[in-house]
Amino acid sequence: MSDAAGTSIIRIEDATKSFGANEVLKGLNLEIWPGEKVVMIGASGSGKSTLLRCINGLERLSSGRIVVDGMVVGDPQTSVTRLRSEVGMVFQQFNLFLNKTVLDNVALGPIHVRKVPKAAAYAEAMQLLSRVGLPEKAKEHPSRLSGGQQQRVAIARALAMHPKVMLFDEPTSALDPELVGEVLEVMRNLAREGMTMVVVTHELAFAEDVADVVIVLDQGVIVEQGPPSKLFRNPETPRARAFLSTLLDRSVRHETVAGAGSAGAGPS
Repeated sequence: MSDAAGTSIIRIEDATKSFGANEVLKGLNLEIWPGEKVVMIGASGSGKSTLLRCINGLERLSSGRIVVDGMVVGDPQTSVTRLRSEVGMVFQQFNLFLNKTVLDNVALGPIHVRKVPKAAAYAEAMQLLSRVGLPEKAKEHPSRLSGGQQQRVAIARALAMHPKVMLFDEPTSALDPELVGEVLEVMRNLAREGMTMVVVTHELAFAEDVADVVIVLDQGVIVEQGPPSKLFRNPETPRARAFLSTLLDRSVRHETVAGAGSAGAGPS
């Protein structure tokens, strides 16, 4: 997928990243276009989270380069503040300020980083809380919210910076199963609105519904990529087939256990 000008919003060129002797990324090349929804899957340790952290500058590449909307990540001439404003990130853990209200959490970034006047920042924060379905929680503290609600606040906080790209690092992995759907629905809405998204997740139904491209990472390299309709039904590489088989088996076991629990529920 390309925009009219044919310019990618993220370009990754020969990217490598090592932690000591452990080479986590091994010469990755990837382009992501404005409005594209990319889902990355792969076993633990395959490099997915590291790649996201390199895109928004939380980690520095060992070699190669990443260009985001014309900014070379890690270049001394690149403003880290501008980069983090344009690339929103939602983590597995919610990373909210527990001593601040939900409304404060959403408004603080625009006030302190983008220098938005307080009245305007709080007004927009309320709009964003409505957008993620939580306007009634504005005055609450995060500790009084469920995990799903906290993650929706984290999404609103990222959106408050008006990012051009949203990165999601397994945003539902820390949630109880019954709370996953509410977060995925907010993400689906963002996708429908045209947000450029890069999502690390094992939620295959979400990927099939939303993704333009699914990328399978294994041991720091891209082993296969393509539209979910093709990749999920007819993966070409043995490593992609093996990983998808593991995910599907896990999904079936989860649904079986959940169904058994529902069948057994009732008055004692």
